[in-house]
Amino acid sequence: MRLVFLGPPGAGKGTQARILQERFGVVQISTGDILRGERAQGTELGAQAEGYMQRGELVPDGLVVAMIDKELVRHPTGFVMDGFPRTVAQAEAFDALLAGRGWPLDGVVLFSTQRDALLARLASRWTNPRTGRTYNVLTNPPKRAGIDDDDGGPLVQREDDRAETVAKRLDVYEAQTAPLVSYYRRCGKLVEIDALQAVAVVADEIAAAVGAQRAVQ
Repeated sequence: MRLVFLGPPGAGKGTQARILQERFGVVQISTGDILRGERAQGTELGAQAEGYMQRGELVPDGLVVAMIDKELVRHPTGFVMDGFPRTVAQAEAFDALLAGRGWPLDGVVLFSTQRDALLARLASRWTNPRTGRTYNVLTNPPKRAGIDDDDGGPLVQREDDRAETVAKRLDVYEAQTAPLVSYYRRCGKLVEIDALQAVAVVADEIAAAVGAQRAVQ
């Protein structure tokens, strides 16, 4: 199973990626994690990316795609791509990369939300600062309030989950993602899911929709 997740911050992409990993063995691939890993390991790709970042410039698409190509080798059984592509140019480059491997996408899942509801959801989001795992006191609470289920440590609310910051992040997301949604819709890959439903319902709908997509390919 090879998927791309599109959706605003707080839409539940990370939660659903973990569920898919448990059900189907696919791995969530985050460009942010890849970039941090390459830099920490001191690789040539990481050094090139760091140069751009130190100058305050965006890491070029070609460099990001090269990092993803390297990561895909480790996950031949499937993946969920989260945070990439962000532009139509990146989507085209990613399609070409997958075509070269003979790995067509099974689907692109758009996590559809209402802005006001999403703002309320994000205001209720808490994060484990040690692992990055997130919880939501409304939709996906920890077993004990304020405590991570896995390591028992305290949860925190990040600065970028506060209402004013979230509103700006959503503005950027909406402007950036609209052309990408149109691109994947034209390609016949887009599956739209109401992300504000219960977590288990969203997971079941993703699995059913992607299964239907694979059946017609």
